[in-house]
Amino acid sequence: MNRRRFIVQSLGAAFAMTLPKWARGQTDSLENKPPQKFSDFGPGLRLVVGGDTTLGYNLQDHFDQQIAAGKTKDEMWPYYFSGIRSMLDEADIALVNLECPFTERGEKLKKNFNFRARPELVRVLQEGSVEVVSLANNHINDWGKDGVKDTIETLDDARIAHFGAGHHLKDARRPAVLERNGMKVGFLGYYFQAEPDMLEPAEVYATKKRAGVAGCYKDLSCIRDMVREDVTALVKKVDHVVPYFHWGHEGSYEVRDYQIELAHLCADLGCKAVLGAHPHRLQGIEVYRGVPIFYSLGNFVYGGIKEPKDTLTMIACLGLSPLTATAEVVPVQFTRWPDAPFQPFVLEGADHDEALERIASYSSGFAQTLPQLEPYRGRATFAPSDSLGVAR
Repeated sequence: MNRRRFIVQSLGAAFAMTLPKWARGQTDSLENKPPQKFSDFGPGLRLVVGGDTTLGYNLQDHFDQQIAAGKTKDEMWPYYFSGIRSMLDEADIALVNLECPFTERGEKLKKNFNFRARPELVRVLQEGSVEVVSLANNHINDWGKDGVKDTIETLDDARIAHFGAGHHLKDARRPAVLERNGMKVGFLGYYFQAEPDMLEPAEVYATKKRAGVAGCYKDLSCIRDMVREDVTALVKKVDHVVPYFHWGHEGSYEVRDYQIELAHLCADLGCKAVLGAHPHRLQGIEVYRGVPIFYSLGNFVYGGIKEPKDTLTMIACLGLSPLTATAEVVPVQFTRWPDAPFQPFVLEGADHDEALERIASYSSGFAQTLPQLEPYRGRATFAPSDSLGVAR
């Protein structure tokens, strides 16, 4: 894939203000140095990441309504990713958090909300150029072992890699390893919330004999040990390890202490980037020891709600070379109800700048954030209730 075309055509106006920073040459890390251009990486790769993606519930209803109104399925498969498809298509690896099982059967787990999507809707991911998904979240086990089984089979048939859930705990902890441009990237996924954030039953988690997600139920020492064991084993086998956590307080812009602890642990163990989702809000971005940490990427192609109060999200764009990790974000609005529901699009102009100010304000509690956001940190004008920073 053409890296220069990725920057110029795919990111367009969203990167217009930041392109000069990419042109300042090679760097050894993100710390106190401007990022380099993707086109300067040589034998590197581009990883593009979106947040929570739910293809069932309201999105499935919308899909069915459009079909009933005369649209064809071939028209609807590419609809939801059409506004950001070029970015994902030009990336070497495109990743999202799949927050719904692909199934029409199973035993409904007793919990607050249960999602699922018909297996045929995996075509939406295929048409969106998604190559790998995290399954480590609080909804993949909503319909029990049959739902997990159907999801894995559906993704395998679609040739979409996956990680973070499985038929048992060993399976759920198994990484997805993708090779691009002569480099191997290993992905690990975990769901974890400490008190008082946890609202789900323990049955969402995999055990030695039960299907579910990787992680530990409210036990920080347990998840700490699990992450340490998995990352330590994987860093010896791949060029880059990238964990994707489902964590934090739902509906909050705050970053919890346990999120920071687990993210820093991953960086200390050799991970080159750390990803997060679950709150359905954006949270701050930290750079720790040169490692970009996206505490919450928010929603993406998200059918869990029709008219959310906050529609701002972002796409994480990472450049991974043998020795460096470079990152920027693209501000995105993830839905426009009812004109373009569940269809993310890149923000431009004043909306783009305001979005970066908001993201910078959410990052204000960290000693260092992305170089892209540093100029905006002093300009943020959002009230404390809108920009809660780091929770202690």
